[in-house]
Amino acid sequence: MGATVWSAPRILLEAGAASAAHGLPAFLGVDRRGPPWEHAPMLEVERFVDECRNALVRDGSHGAVREIVARAVSDPGSVLGALGEPQRAGIYPLYRSETLTVLNVIWAPNMTLPPHDHRMWAVIGIYTGREDNIFWRRVPGAASKVEASGAKALCAKDAEPLGHRIIHSVANPIPRFTGAIHVYGGDFFGVPRSEWDAESLLEGEWDTDRTLRRFEEANSRARATAVTRRPSCSAPR
Repeated sequence: MGATVWSAPRILLEAGAASAAHGLPAFLGVDRRGPPWEHAPMLEVERFVDECRNALVRDGSHGAVREIVARAVSDPGSVLGALGEPQRAGIYPLYRSETLTVLNVIWAPNMTLPPHDHRMWAVIGIYTGREDNIFWRRVPGAASKVEASGAKALCAKDAEPLGHRIIHSVANPIPRFTGAIHVYGGDFFGVPRSEWDAESLLEGEWDTDRTLRRFEEANSRARATAVTRRPSCSAPR
């Protein structure tokens, strides 16, 4: 399949000279819609993708891509300016090809995703909120079952590489949305993978539709929580 680039809200497509003039990384542009004193660096998604693609050609691994993601999320405001403040959980593709996928992943408050694998390397960069990862390994003698082997909490500005054999589960433990750029070394949507039951920890087939339903269910819970927390407008008696 051919490569696809999706447009994101407020992506700036200015010439690279503007970035160079302001001493910014190549994938950051300058928002020129306001007065000069209001100029702010903003992530240029297409340039960011191009840098990841070029790094993959040069290096062939996720090491160089991790550095690009780390530079991007080191200024969370630039990413928020391009992608917007997270308001709805989901998996939003920014680029997809046979060798590289770039996603904007939004986790709803207190959302969890059970253990799963990718069967390709990944780099996760957090630009707002927090993402807690539990890492799992197959139980010796029981290949279909996993056991916990480690954990890592990722906060804004963190960029974490994951090897192609990594199995992990994800949780957003905070009461607001978390946003992350995920870069994968392959077609994320075109490779069969596994997930493990949250209760039995037994292996099953990854189901994309089921995963998307989990995001929608998390959105429903977030809306319900927002309604219950909404302050009353009734006058005190």
